[in-house]
Amino acid sequence: MINLRATLIAAVLGLASILPAAAQAPDAERARIEGIVRDYLLNNPEILREMASRLSAKDKASEDKARVGVFGEYRDKIYNSKRQVVLGNPKGDVTLVEFFDYNCGYCRRALSDTEVLLKSDPKLRVVLKEMPVLGEGSHDTARVAVALHAQAPEKYLQFHREMLGSDKQADGQAALDVAKKLGLDMNKLAEGLADPEVDATLLEVHELAQKLNIEGTPTYVIGDQVVPGAVGVANLKEIIGNVRSCGKATCS
Repeated sequence: MINLRATLIAAVLGLASILPAAAQAPDAERARIEGIVRDYLLNNPEILREMASRLSAKDKASEDKARVGVFGEYRDKIYNSKRQVVLGNPKGDVTLVEFFDYNCGYCRRALSDTEVLLKSDPKLRVVLKEMPVLGEGSHDTARVAVALHAQAPEKYLQFHREMLGSDKQADGQAALDVAKKLGLDMNKLAEGLADPEVDATLLEVHELAQKLNIEGTPTYVIGDQVVPGAVGVANLKEIIGNVRSCGKATCS
């Protein structure tokens, strides 16, 4: 069997046409051809960067194509689930969805971006989805957040600010302490935590993240595109503007 690595390299270099013959050639001839390819790469290492770039672009294109079907099937759950938090203008012309974790340092930094967007863009609708991926503390905090939102949605944003604004590890007790500080009925909150809807909410977000191939936080969804990472308020404003202009995160 011909060496797979040599096949890939030769294809990139435009040498694929000689490989069928090389496969049937004696070992010495095959080794000579592979040596030519190896020497070429050693003398032109920049081609490896080009290979990586093209592979990354191809992978992204494949992911984007796969997501088209996901958006078609799960659009309502992504943008209009009864289990999500909606901030800003509920009838806004653009919706920015953020998947986040309360123990994510980048999510904490991105909080100020969300605040700026909410204050500066009265037409923006922001959807928050709890995606606890950083351990038990994150999961317990998210459960409290979901139960709190069900009980007192008007206090959710302040809870969100308190938790993401803290430099301490987020966990269930810290979340309960903030809820108490905000004046919630703690007995009622305890009852809310026992509601199956709490875990159903987190499961729904987890399943959406899997379908959209979201692996980390924060990750934004806007204009039927996935934007990973804390990209900054300037980039978010540009993307929002593009969606308003052409319906996509990037206008051609």
